[in-house]
Amino acid sequence: MSVTESDGVVRKTGDSYEIVFVRRLRKPIEKVWAALTIPERLADWLGVVTPEATGELVVGARFELCFPHNDYRAPCQVVAVEPPRLFAWTWGLPEGGASLADAIRFELAPDGEGCVLTLTNPGLVRPDLESVAAGWHTHLEALAGAVDGVRTSWTEARERPHLERYTAALAAI
Repeated sequence: MSVTESDGVVRKTGDSYEIVFVRRLRKPIEKVWAALTIPERLADWLGVVTPEATGELVVGARFELCFPHNDYRAPCQVVAVEPPRLFAWTWGLPEGGASLADAIRFELAPDGEGCVLTLTNPGLVRPDLESVAAGWHTHLEALAGAVDGVRTSWTEARERPHLERYTAALAAI
């Protein structure tokens, strides 16, 4: 199977891996920023943010990202907010505190009337690569709609072709 331009790129970083996705969105950077940082908007494309995050997600804020389809909850902590350029949080609450180097990072850059989103997920272990890549890919497909207030729920059927493609593409790693 071939890798497409919209697929994430996996890189070895020391003892772990990171995956990087780049998306060009024909949406104003401010609207994409809102879809990345406002809890109600995150629910439109990614997962439900628990009530612990009331109002804005600021540096140091802790929240849970919940995925009702499989009853999964991820404790998170915001480590960077630089509107409308950088938003980052940990996936899990690491011992010794959260750092930007270990955080999931959403970076935005202007691109004409739209913007470029770069998503970086570091600190991955080999057994998780395919599922994490397919999961992010599936969620990112819903982001453009979420910018306009359209909720697209994750489904196994939407993720399956991505998981098959990443499994084939990453078999040699």
